[in-house]
Amino acid sequence: MAIVLGEPGVDGLGEVVGMLREWQDDGAPMQLHPGDVGWFWRFGAEATAAAVRTWSRDGRILAVGLLDQPDLLRLTIAPDAQQDEELARQLVEDVTEPGRGVLIEGKVNVEAPMPALVQDLLSENGWDVDDPWTPLRRDLAEPVKDPGVRVEVIGPEQAHVRTAVQRASFDGSTFTDERWHAMAAGSPYADARCLVAYDGQGNAVAAVTVWSAGPGKPGLLEPMGVHREHRGHGYGRAITAAAAAALRDLGSSSAIVCTPSSNVGAVATYRSAGFQPLPEVRDKYRAA
Repeated sequence: MAIVLGEPGVDGLGEVVGMLREWQDDGAPMQLHPGDVGWFWRFGAEATAAAVRTWSRDGRILAVGLLDQPDLLRLTIAPDAQQDEELARQLVEDVTEPGRGVLIEGKVNVEAPMPALVQDLLSENGWDVDDPWTPLRRDLAEPVKDPGVRVEVIGPEQAHVRTAVQRASFDGSTFTDERWHAMAAGSPYADARCLVAYDGQGNAVAAVTVWSAGPGKPGLLEPMGVHREHRGHGYGRAITAAAAAALRDLGSSSAIVCTPSSNVGAVATYRSAGFQPLPEVRDKYRAA
């Protein structure tokens, strides 16, 4: 059977998220997580469906891609299909040719599991490696130590607190109350939590969203930020520890996060919260 490139539509997003849950494994390399789709859902279900691509054979989804940007495809592949040559060659053709409706013309990036055959084939087709990212993981077999600050789970009534911390943490953030509600309406958020940390004066100083992939699966932190006016006081470590505890309560086997290796402050924050760095990963890019 031929490999079929498709878009799931809003009605098919549940199947896509289900496949991503199934593919998560503590022994696997860092890969596209259902929480990545959940975080994108802040733009709405229709926009999320339009950003997702699937590759299927005989009705079975073998690969899923999320267009985080028109020039960035975050791609993952079923564990038993990562060395499937027919699939890998089809993926390379589809991401290389703009007319296939995946990536635009010009400089573009593809994130894919490091051991997958598609990595080698992209290199053979002239794609180069981009700057490194550091994945980090914390095992959740043991209870997580209290973070030492007040941390609250954010519901719809406090959405404005969560979004305000996000905008104060990331320059150019467009996270609004409306987008929080859109994200919370998505199916991945059923197994997610937004947390906000407060200082001794009651100021909201840090925030994180955590995404479970189900019991016994790795959970994701995406995103985590510290208010720019409250940095340097350990709030990043505290909210990260609280995130790990929340994922453990949700049944996650581990907590994972990924950050640019150049962001040494973020790597240090995660390590201080008990996360261990894994081997660096790199996108593949095609020059303009």
